Amino acid sequence: MIRWLVIGIGDIARRRVIPAILAEPRSRLQALVTRDPEKAAAYPGAEVFTNLDVALQTTPIDAVYVASPVFLHAPQAIACLHAGKHVLCEKPTALNLSAAQSMVAAARAHQRLFAVAYYRRLYPKLIRARQLIAEGAIGQPILAEANCHEWRSANSPNQPRSWFFNPAMAGAGPLFDIACHRIDAMNFLFGEPARSTGLLSNAVHQMPVEDSATVLIQYPSGLHATVDVRWNSHIERDQFRVIGTDGEINLDPLSGPILRLNDLEESLPAHANLHYPCIENFVSAILDGAPLACPGEQALWTDRVLQMVLVANQLTR
Repeated sequence: MIRWLVIGIGDIARRRVIPAILAEPRSRLQALVTRDPEKAAAYPGAEVFTNLDVALQTTPIDAVYVASPVFLHAPQAIACLHAGKHVLCEKPTALNLSAAQSMVAAARAHQRLFAVAYYRRLYPKLIRARQLIAEGAIGQPILAEANCHEWRSANSPNQPRSWFFNPAMAGAGPLFDIACHRIDAMNFLFGEPARSTGLLSNAVHQMPVEDSATVLIQYPSGLHATVDVRWNSHIERDQFRVIGTDGEINLDPLSGPILRLNDLEESLPAHANLHYPCIENFVSAILDGAPLACPGEQALWTDRVLQMVLVANQLTR
């Protein structure tokens, strides 16, 4: 039985992470760390703390899910790793590449598992796409494209996470919020990027973080990938496709069940709780030695891309 501590009871933790832990048969929600203990009232079986150090010192914990704002990921994850706990962290790994590398180094030094919750790696259709690419179903992959567009601003009604618009807390806007997932999906399909760059701008919203980010990645095979993410479109898009010399795999929308290989379609729906396979995988890694879906070392590939985009735009965190 894995005894979990969850840090932060925000939107993702309430909707996905905590329900996944409660549903996973080899897991127990042991404790919660939150600034607002009233948020923990919905989980009467868990111990509640307002101080992470106290939680680590006073209650038996095997694994920690870090679900706090990005600027807290590194200090909290490192504290947990130093305390001998396995850590599964929300995305992106940290505010900058150096901090992310420190998290991976701490896990290695203390011989504990560290992973980042890039749950799309466990989408059945993304796994199937990787299989088809490896089998040569579209020939040699030469171009991959992902677009994710939505409308979001600090003035939007019912905006639950104001820290998203503070670069000191969030790192960046849609680049860190939604591009990182698609960059990681590209890395899952094609491996470690060879080089990358990108553009950031405020095309519509004048706010402290960008409302538009376009990322360009080259992989060792010569394949180019583009990831375009926006908070300035009233028309929502969630597109992802891979073009090869002899065909195309279309996953539009990426969050939906359909995979199209040329004129053929397969329906491969994701789990109803997108975080459940991620929690299940982490538990299996601890108890059974199963490979992590996204080990920290591979999450660093995305952090390097994010850092290169910030550098190209003369922004560093």
